[in-house]
Amino acid sequence: MTYYLGIDAGGSNCRARLVDAQGTVIGNGKSGTANARIGMDALYETLKDTVDQAVAEADLNTAQRAQICAGMGIAGITRPGVRDALAELDFGFASVNYATDAQIANLGAHGGQDGAILIIGTGSAAQVRVDGRDFTIGGYGFPISDEGSGAALGLSAMRHALRALDGRTRKTPLSAAVTERFEHDTAQAIAWMDHATPRDYGTFAPLVMDYAEADDAIARSIVEHAAGHIERFIETIFERGATRCTLVGGLAPRMQPWLRSRTVERLSPALGDSLDGALRLAGFAPA
Repeated sequence: MTYYLGIDAGGSNCRARLVDAQGTVIGNGKSGTANARIGMDALYETLKDTVDQAVAEADLNTAQRAQICAGMGIAGITRPGVRDALAELDFGFASVNYATDAQIANLGAHGGQDGAILIIGTGSAAQVRVDGRDFTIGGYGFPISDEGSGAALGLSAMRHALRALDGRTRKTPLSAAVTERFEHDTAQAIAWMDHATPRDYGTFAPLVMDYAEADDAIARSIVEHAAGHIERFIETIFERGATRCTLVGGLAPRMQPWLRSRTVERLSPALGDSLDGALRLAGFAPA
């Protein structure tokens, strides 16, 4: 019997789903950070740990493990040399196919068919498949890119809060809530910014959304600006030939109500998740 294994290896965690030839889930696994930036040795250990969990749960022996066809979506796989290094790894499987984590998310969202996802999380980027050809839009990295993202919301909130402390713009409940984290001290805020990551800025996104929904004028302007970028992303996706588009990512549900109704009407619900896409990458075709 052939078994199929899907892996979604991202910046936050690594997940596995193992199914039999009929698509019944027989094993799962979950470990920590698994993008290519952590180094190949660390990546392999995380992948292997996640895989081993799923295989153990399924109670497969070594011979059965050798019948597994795997599909792995890995964040950072486009970095130079990563694909060549992955090709050297041995998991004891019959085959392994690799792709980016965005590609498997797109495959899952559209049932393996053409379509696009717009990822709105800490960062933002579109993954598109048209006539079987995969390409991305945006996703160049913060702060150059990631328009409409959680990190972008947080950066805008910090800018407004510091201007409010200076007196260059009026204070609002949002600015007070942001600067409260730094005891309303500009020097403390600057020291934090010297080392802040996109994820750090993204921690302010829920706060911005909360105050926007409570009608804070500055928060509303920040979210409306972000929504404009998301609208343009979606327009571009369809201009580039996509027939379906799905919003995904942690911030997507909160941003969607800020989009125009005509834009929302063009969006399609996800048909599956990233692990469904990874299983398709492995060669599994649901009946």
